[in-house]
Amino acid sequence: MKSIVVANWKMNPPTMREAKKLFDATRKAAESAKNVTLIVAPPAIFLRDLRARYKGKRVAFALQQASAEGSGAYTGDISLLQAKDAGAQYVIVGHSEQRAKGETNEAAGKVVAAALVCGMTPILCVGERERSQNGEHFSFVKEQLRAAFADVEPSKVTKVLVAYEPVWAIGGEKTMSPRDMHEMTIFIRKTLVGMSSGGGSTSGGKGYEAGMNVKILYGGATTESNALPMLQESGAQGFIVGHVSIDAFRFAALISSLS
Repeated sequence: MKSIVVANWKMNPPTMREAKKLFDATRKAAESAKNVTLIVAPPAIFLRDLRARYKGKRVAFALQQASAEGSGAYTGDISLLQAKDAGAQYVIVGHSEQRAKGETNEAAGKVVAAALVCGMTPILCVGERERSQNGEHFSFVKEQLRAAFADVEPSKVTKVLVAYEPVWAIGGEKTMSPRDMHEMTIFIRKTLVGMSSGGGSTSGGKGYEAGMNVKILYGGATTESNALPMLQESGAQGFIVGHVSIDAFRFAALISSLS
């Protein structure tokens, strides 16, 4: 099975020249790893040019965030249709950095639903800011999932990628333990099964199956040295990678480790 790697460049690099250089290195890494599906999420201002210069099929593109609105008086926002026209097939939704700026669970849910309507794949980010001994973080993640999938038809549940990112691990060099991540992948699937097979759905057994087959990614301090053990032991199917994705040498080593 192919693993999925999302390279989230965040607000990097500062120039188009550097973005092209980083993308060329990223593309080379992808082309040498046949069992990795690579999705690059550059700053939106670089997206169209990078997509135009790439003729291959080994790399797909994502927008880092988008509005659920189709068009109108939303200064500074980017619509999903605009992103799709620029070459994006995916959109990151509910990233912890956007949630920290005020994006609500319900707002993220609207983007998930709108993305599916226009034929894009949402990469839904969920995760707690801190862990507690009494397991409150599970309730926190469950509420994020419930709101995000509120308007998703049971038949489209598997069209959403779920990226679990424990906020307390982001930006560091040490992941959570693969065992704890395995517990979370099971919890996420059970939560989705409960939602998609219930809630008045007429899909019967299809809802249950859909929830079990959702692809789950891990995000939070993923590096070239810890990616493979996480992939092998956590039940996750890939990663959303932040700071390592803008270091061409380290990112190539990470991709290589998965091969």
